[in-house]
Parts: sequence; C-alpha cells; structure tokens
Amino acid sequence: MPVYPASAGNARCAASGCRCHDRVRAYPSDTTDAQWQVLEPEARAVMAALVKAEGRPMEHDLRAMCDAVFYVVKNGVEGRALPVDFPPHAAVWKFFGRWSGRGLPQELAHRLRRRLRSHQGRGPEPTAVIVDSQIVKAADTVGKGSRGFHGGKKINGRGRHVAVDAEGWLLATVAAAASVSDRAGVKLLIPRLLAAFTTLRLMWADSGYDGKPLAAWVNKAAGITLEIIKRSDAPGFRVVARRWVVERTFGWLLRYRRLVRDYERRTEHHEAMVWWATVLIMTRRLARYQTGQPPVERWGGDRPPLSRLPTQAA
Repeated sequence: MPVYPASAGNARCAASGCRCHDRVRAYPSDTTDAQWQVLEPEARAVMAALVKAEGRPMEHDLRAMCDAVFYVVKNGVEGRALPVDFPPHAAVWKFFGRWSGRGLPQELAHRLRRRLRSHQGRGPEPTAVIVDSQIVKAADTVGKGSRGFHGGKKINGRGRHVAVDAEGWLLATVAAAASVSDRAGVKLLIPRLLAAFTTLRLMWADSGYDGKPLAAWVNKAAGITLEIIKRSDAPGFRVVARRWVVERTFGWLLRYRRLVRDYERRTEHHEAMVWWATVLIMTRRLARYQTGQPPVERWGGDRPPLSRLPTQAA
C-alpha cells in the first residue's frame, strides 16, 4: 500500500508520487534558505564524488534528502517514521548509506570547519587537538559484538571517542564498545587523524589518558605531544582549561536525540549520525556568521507580560 499519494502535477521528481522538490520547510530541523545557501555548494562539491559510482543517479531533491537525514538525527525517529512530505524512507536510507560508505559527511564537515575557522581568526587546518570519550546506553538493536559494559559509569552500551580542535569542531570520531578504555580509544583515533591532517603537533586530554607508555606511543606513531590537563584541587567548581571545549561539543551532540542513545546496528552508522549532527551544527553557525543574525533562543524567546495572559474564570 503506497504511503505517498500520487500527484499529476508533480513533474519535477521522477519518483512516482513523490513531491520532494516542492515540499515546504515546516520542521525545526529543516535548513533555512540562508543555511542552504551555505550548505548547498559544499554538498554539491562532495556529491560530485558519487558521479563516478555505478548505479542510477539520485532523482530526489538534494535539499529534501539532507533535511530528511537531519530530521532523523535531530528528532531520533526511525526511518519508517519520516513524515510523508520527505522522500520515501527507503530512498533516504540508501542516500544515507551511500554517503556514509564513502565518507562524504566527514568531507562535508571538514569543508565547513575550514570556513568556520577562517571566520574565527584561525588557520584552515588545526595544530592542536583535544580528545575525550562519551558513553551512551545502547538499545536492543545493538548487537553484543559491538557493545560492552563500562564499570565506572555502570552503563551497558557504546562509547564514542572524539577529537576536536581548539574551537570544539569535530575532527575525528570512533564508536566502540563501552568497555574499550580511553587509552585504547585514542589508539583508534590516531589513524583517522593522520589520514585527514598532517599539521597536528599537540594533543590535550584528561587524566584517563595519563601514562608515559601512551604518551610515548602517540609521539612515535603520530609525532604529537600528549599533554594531560588535570583538575584543580581547589574546592568548588572550576572550569578545567582546554577540557571544557570537548565537553561543550558533547553538549552540542546531546541536543540531537538520535545520539542520546545508540540505536545503530553498525558502529559506522553511529559515527555517520555524529557527523551529520556536526554538519547541521556547523551550517547553522556559519549561516549566522554570514548573515549577522544572533543565535536563536532555545526556550522560545521572551515571555509575554502577565497583563497580556488570558485570565482564568473563577
């Protein structure tokens, strides 16, 4: 039984009954026109790599496809629960799989990061990196082969090991079982960092990465100096230098419900979800820089004065 009603007036999309080229932006996760002006040229550039791949060209609207993936990542719904104004969920999932399999979300994020660093007065490529890990619970869709138990946080799930630059923009990520330690996780991150960057010279981390053997391994394998930033012994709350940057990045990611809990059967799909969330975060920030608009109020803006609120009858 078809979910998408056929429309005789739909002549822009070759898929029967799909009106993705004419959809109206109606969800908070949709890209605005200003954001799409930022994202479209970069997405078209990385999408050119798919032209060499075998298969039928994509017939759906690129913006509708990106908005559909953003909807899944932001709202945490399963693919079959996509609203009907998006392309069919099977086409969206194939789009997600093709891009993820070829590393295109990472390339898109790298392009946006270079532009953001330029706006923030930094060079295009980072020279320092901050690493940390975040443990999330795993749903029943995650097999036992890629999940584990974290003894410290008492969580059965996965951990995402991330590396960010000094501004908090994602450089690399690895999803692994929660039982994988921080020291083992950084050894999984190093090859991905070396594949994408040749300018890294310094790495900041917390005490979970402490130890001369690990520091010697990082320096020998990547030519990077590992510096441990420890907490202050002073009483009360203290912002820990450098480490707060990656903690803020984790806070950004946890605003996306698909990342609050791990639902992905494959670790590479979880990593792709992290990259797609990063792309949307970067796009919104870059659009604000270019248009000069202030950040959007998270809680709905100013409240109306009490005198304007409707009074309840006694």
